[in-house]
Amino acid sequence: MQAAEFVRSYFDAWNHHDPVEVADHLAANGIYRDVPENAQRSHDELITNLYSFFQQFRHRYELLGDVLSNGDTVAFQYRMIPSGRECRDHQMYQGAEFITLQDDAALLIIDYYEAASEPQQSIIANRRNGNGGVKYAKSGLADEQMRAYKYALTQLMRDDRIYLRPGLTLPRLAEAVGCSVNHLSQVINSGFGVSFFDFINRHRVEHAKAMLDDLDDHDAVLNIAFTVGFNSNSAFYAAFK
Repeated sequence: MQAAEFVRSYFDAWNHHDPVEVADHLAANGIYRDVPENAQRSHDELITNLYSFFQQFRHRYELLGDVLSNGDTVAFQYRMIPSGRECRDHQMYQGAEFITLQDDAALLIIDYYEAASEPQQSIIANRRNGNGGVKYAKSGLADEQMRAYKYALTQLMRDDRIYLRPGLTLPRLAEAVGCSVNHLSQVINSGFGVSFFDFINRHRVEHAKAMLDDLDDHDAVLNIAFTVGFNSNSAFYAAFK
């Protein structure tokens, strides 16, 4: 498969918001590496992650500039634009991906991205200079602020159970904590060592487990996913698994 054709199919999958279609661009032993989240996912792990992601975000993905290729390596820049009702709540992001192809599938996908509102140079150029993986170098979040935001976030999870809100997004959670989206992302990623979706879903699953322990009526199981904040049973099953 030609590089341009692969990238076109890849973008279509993201814009269809189809986790399986996106993950099927990986080879059987392929890896998707999310650099800002410091996460590495196999085909099945990527599907599970994207089920949760697409429940919360319905961005439109657009190619920026040309697709660059050299042998089996493909690189391109893109932007994620919030659409519909999300426009007011979600930021636009820009990023770059570096893909190593094996036949017609990706052996490795490396994804870099950051909020488009932040000053930035070409991400591909930064990657070539060895600076592509530093997401928070200029965030200005001091240790004292980190501790304060972590405490506020923990309080919201434990006392207010804010994770039970089905429409909870990163910008809305940042507003509740009283910090910027970028700072909250840093608090969750660096302070708790997980992504936003894994952080929220972990609390939802723990709440669901407690509810399951108290169940008397088997039919009520179907209602638990929505009670703990998931928008669909499929997203709940994927996170619970």
